[in-house]
Amino acid sequence: VCHQEIVKFDLEIKAAVQDIRDCPGPLSALTELNAAVKEKFRHLRGRIQDLEEMAKEQDKESEKQALLREVENHKKQMLSNQAAWRKANLACKIAIDNSEKDELLQGRDILRQRKTTKESLAESASNITESLMSISRMMSQQVQQSEETVQTLANSSRTILEANEEFKSMSGTIQLGRKLITKYNRRELTDKLLIFLALALFLATVLYILKKRLFPFL
Repeated sequence: VCHQEIVKFDLEIKAAVQDIRDCPGPLSALTELNAAVKEKFRHLRGRIQDLEEMAKEQDKESEKQALLREVENHKKQMLSNQAAWRKANLACKIAIDNSEKDELLQGRDILRQRKTTKESLAESASNITESLMSISRMMSQQVQQSEETVQTLANSSRTILEANEEFKSMSGTIQLGRKLITKYNRRELTDKLLIFLALALFLATVLYILKKRLFPFL
């Protein structure tokens, strides 16, 4: 029975050592595995001692020596398992330390990337804000230019209207002048006609008087 239990604990210890070698961490998980291995070593050590006591109690020297050799083999196997256990722990701790260092470096890289990303976003936001402000200034200038253009057009329209009014006034004056000139021309023609008639009448009167005085017999 002791031999079977010793073999059982030996196999369980080997499996536990392999679990330690493959342990990804954290250290708390490694501590739990080591606690379980210690307990198995304690049971194994107790069974080996029981087997050694049993060997000493044997009456036959041959059976006694055979059991003692078996005990010695189990002790050597236990020492080998302990060495493998220490190596597995060392390898696991190194792997966990490297993993933690990698995670720390990755964390730093992530923080650096986040910082770079934040700086990039801040720069982009600043550029966008500057662009929007530039667009706003351009739009304000365009609005101001449009207002000035509208004002200029309004002034031009007012000037055109005033010129149109002046033109209408001048047109009325010109028409009035034309009427006056036409009336004056008619008056002048009438005056000329009257003068001509008066002159003709005067000449006729003179001729008549001359005729009566110079040729009374006619």
